[in-house]
Amino acid sequence: MKKWLLSPPSLDDFLRLLRAWKFWLLGSMLGALIGAAVFYLFPPMYRAQATVVVDFNIEESWTYGADRDVYYYLERESRKLVEVAWDDRAMDSIARAFPDLTVAILRDERLHLSQPEDGAWHFYADDPDPARAEQLVSFWAEEFVGQARYSAVNATALKAITTALENGEVVLADVEADLARLEETSMGISSYVDVALTQKENLPVAPRNALGEYVFFGAASVLVLVALGILFTGTGDE
Repeated sequence: MKKWLLSPPSLDDFLRLLRAWKFWLLGSMLGALIGAAVFYLFPPMYRAQATVVVDFNIEESWTYGADRDVYYYLERESRKLVEVAWDDRAMDSIARAFPDLTVAILRDERLHLSQPEDGAWHFYADDPDPARAEQLVSFWAEEFVGQARYSAVNATALKAITTALENGEVVLADVEADLARLEETSMGISSYVDVALTQKENLPVAPRNALGEYVFFGAASVLVLVALGILFTGTGDE
């Protein structure tokens, strides 16, 4: 028996599989039906999408260095904004608006972010209720836009105070508290960055997994089981 289990497939095994085309056909149909049934009986979560346009105003913010360094600059500034999107303040605010969702669930399961370095950033939220998924992602995108703008405004104020200090227009003792506050609230965001929420209502919402994925997975799974059944129920040279 051990020899039969460990032996490589023979020509007879392949011929047995080819002759069992009826089982392949019935198995694929059965698997597709099972996959469709699972889709309707246990529907996947819905995913809503919101888009935020991020403009780093590179023609104004980058005025020195080689052109190739622009990519490193954009990557660095993008990472800062990613941290703003997942900031504790934003997550806590969403958790308060949706009491059944903890910050851990939001970060690990429900919220997703996909973004280029400069352009459209896509925010996604998953929920069993499509309307609630839309509310969730809209709330998150608005929180991000508000926090990013607030940080950019504080960065502008910080830059103005720093310039005034360099020019001797003010003394450090008079603005030290303001400097500390602005450094914390600006979060290192560039004062040139501009963000805008392009759509707040009627956001695109669709099932996270399509019906075709369930049908394909069901058909493929049953076909594998059929193939194994045909091979292991056949006679071999024990």
